[in-house]
Amino acid sequence: MRKLLANPVEMIAKGAPRLIRNDEELRAYTNALFQLTSLENPSNAQVEAIELLTLLVERYEQAHYSIPAADPVSVVRFLIDHQNLTQRDLIPQFGSESAVSMFLTGRRKLTVEQVRNLSTRFKLPADIFIQKAEAVAAN
Repeated sequence: MRKLLANPVEMIAKGAPRLIRNDEELRAYTNALFQLTSLENPSNAQVEAIELLTLLVERYEQAHYSIPAADPVSVVRFLIDHQNLTQRDLIPQFGSESAVSMFLTGRRKLTVEQVRNLSTRFKLPADIFIQKAEAVAAN
């Protein structure tokens, strides 16, 4: 039977991956992760190393480089700009041009049906178009 966890203190002393504390360590872990993910047929141990390094990198990046959630108006404006759309292009999702305009100016929230329509049109999860409670409290 394989021992699942050896002495963790000893493992870390021998150089086992540990929590990332600064950007220099982040670069080293990211480089190691890049090398491992570029392998054509990684071994089971290499796959486990990829998973562990990914968790460590994600944890550090979320703590130090988190991207705040965007409000629904910003998301829709971004999609309009990056897909070269006009407000009129969104009439099928909103029902009318005035409904699009009122939403984009912050005078009206999205209905459940509009969220579904936008999610379908842009092939994005519906929650992207829903204002989060903590974001509302911050405003």
